[in-house]
Amino acid sequence: MSTRRKDILKELELIPLWCSRKKTQCSHFSEVPSPPIDVIKDRRSQILHSDWVHLKTSVTRCTACSLSKARTRTVFGVGDENADWLCVGEAPGGEEDAKGEPFVGPAGKLLDNMLEAINLKRGKNIYITNIVKCRPPDNRNPDPSEAQQCEPYLTRQIELVKPKLIIALGRIAAQNLLNTSSTIASLRGTLHEYLGIPLVVTYHPAYLLRIQPDKAKVWEDLCFARDAMQTMS
Repeated sequence: MSTRRKDILKELELIPLWCSRKKTQCSHFSEVPSPPIDVIKDRRSQILHSDWVHLKTSVTRCTACSLSKARTRTVFGVGDENADWLCVGEAPGGEEDAKGEPFVGPAGKLLDNMLEAINLKRGKNIYITNIVKCRPPDNRNPDPSEAQQCEPYLTRQIELVKPKLIIALGRIAAQNLLNTSSTIASLRGTLHEYLGIPLVVTYHPAYLLRIQPDKAKVWEDLCFARDAMQTMS
């Protein structure tokens, strides 16, 4: 930068707090450095070696992404920690954020009814959690970076529960667990795998509250999951 240009920018009070327009992120007009790779690896390693107590504490204290700034409570998970069945949703909503428990609003009541249809009951042989543990603002979908920060927590939950079968509830859950951009329509009716565990994809209960005719499709998916579980027994 020429001396003349520096003088002009200084007069306009654009330096030393100036940065090039080519920079994509600025804090006080300067780049915010990302955490060192070894710090990221150390955090992941600690999470993946946690027991239930330390894992829950780690989630409660987590500030790894911006979702932590607006949350009321973290929403860890609920249910039988030695369950054969695991349901993974997308993200907490308003009621979940207030109570600290997943699926407690209208979508949660529908989920309970769905589970009862195949003789399952919340808290008995089933564990329920989400891709992310904090509520996204305005109930938007969690973005990939937020899901990535929460991924070690979910991975460790699954390792601790050791379920025989996972049900992915909704597009966000399915795409994150299966590392795909495929639609739910194309993923339904097939037995997938996550960490070597059979996985079935179906619609999220919140979606069914809006598009009720698709409840029949969910019933098909649940029957498919039940039959797969019986085959494994």
